[in-house]
Amino acid sequence: MKTLEKFEYPPELLPVFKKAKKLEWMTIVYLIITSLLVFVTMGSSQAMKTAWFEDILSLTPAISFLIASRLVQKEPNKEFPYGYHKVASIAYLVSAVALFVVGGFLLVDSAMTLIKQEHPTIGIVVIFGREVWLGYMMMLVMFWGTVPSFILGKMKLPLAKALHEKNLYTDAQMNKADWMTAAAAIGGIWGIGMGWWWADATAALIISLDILKDGFTNLKQAVYDLIDQTPKKVDDQEDDPLLKDVHNIFEKQPWVEDFTFRMREEGHIYLGEGFVKAHHSQEEENLPLRIQQLKKEVEDLSWRIHEFVITPVLKVNKEGEEE
Repeated sequence: MKTLEKFEYPPELLPVFKKAKKLEWMTIVYLIITSLLVFVTMGSSQAMKTAWFEDILSLTPAISFLIASRLVQKEPNKEFPYGYHKVASIAYLVSAVALFVVGGFLLVDSAMTLIKQEHPTIGIVVIFGREVWLGYMMMLVMFWGTVPSFILGKMKLPLAKALHEKNLYTDAQMNKADWMTAAAAIGGIWGIGMGWWWADATAALIISLDILKDGFTNLKQAVYDLIDQTPKKVDDQEDDPLLKDVHNIFEKQPWVEDFTFRMREEGHIYLGEGFVKAHHSQEEENLPLRIQQLKKEVEDLSWRIHEFVITPVLKVNKEGEEE
């Protein structure tokens, strides 16, 4: 059985891939420290509790990315002739589920607090013999939860686009959820100090809507990727412009009378199939060589197009299937 050639990234992108892994390790260390600090100081604050839960789930994308980054490097074999590229798509699904769960938890938990009209209280702690309102410590911890998350998320976005790494892009959105949740918690804690019992849960409720939207969008796209939807861009789920480029290459071939093609994502790479009907006068004239040249031209468009198979056919119907 023929196996796919081992490949994940071209040499020029390997430093970018290493940087992405380094950022994910930094994210894991940062989130563990943050979750411990939040747990120690959260008291009865609703926003702090949701921030702590969100920090725990935020570990999921980074961990899944690092696991997937090892598995995709395994050699294709007779059991997995296409290699392990799909592991990246599975990691993307896991991350999208985590983001969606965070948004859903925030929405339900904060809404129930408002419905029950729970009045959170923030106590006093003694530090070096002096009484200090715990809210100040909470806000300090939450401030620690905003700036690094914001920076990490911004650093991951260009890497995710360069690597066509949707899991990394989702993790950047999770970092966005981190700092937004922390910012909402600061506002909520301040509101409690001002006597506004509803401020805490309202802040969490507003933020949850944005997180839930991002989670649902990525979850839907992750499922579509696993069932071989037409390849999409990393950041907005629009059709990848490469599809148009492939179409243009087929269209400009003087020996091709009609054609169609299809492509699917295998993690970071694309696999494709083209079906061409040659002009009658050129059906027998160096057709294998022409097909080989066309195949190379398509694959040279981008490192993402890892394998493109072209089949000559007698007829191509309007639905894009060979007959």
